[in-house]
Amino acid sequence: MDQWPQLSRPIVVKSRTGGFTLIELMIVVAIVAIIGAVAMPSYFGSIRKSRRSEAVAVMAQVQQAQERWRASCPSYATLIPTANAGDCNTGTSGLAIAAVAGARYTYALPVVSATGYTLTATATASGGQLKDTGCTVLTMTVAAGLATQTPTQCWSN
Repeated sequence: MDQWPQLSRPIVVKSRTGGFTLIELMIVVAIVAIIGAVAMPSYFGSIRKSRRSEAVAVMAQVQQAQERWRASCPSYATLIPTANAGDCNTGTSGLAIAAVAGARYTYALPVVSATGYTLTATATASGGQLKDTGCTVLTMTVAAGLATQTPTQCWSN
């Protein structure tokens, strides 16, 4: 009698070379492309929204500076200077907003009176905010102590 038992059928070893097939690779590429096509517009929209919030913050700073100015002077300041100077005779507020290279917005006070003013933030071409549809110009109008912001959907963050 044999010491080793006999196998009734031969052992077949399956071997497969490592790697992916072209079909598997193309499916992965297609999935990544679909995810990218959905995610990229949302990502860039979020970036534009965060940059818009920077403009809203600057406009709030200007509003505070205007109220401080109005507390000491008979009307609101007519200029947003690049130097920090506050003088009732010149009409320049004490807030400094420097013109920075690559700035996303430019700020202006087109309408100023003793009881109110209009402040605008306009998107610049170099800042990338021109694609911020409907929100390229932000406006804050202060009249008799009440501030209104337009367009309204651009101010809610």
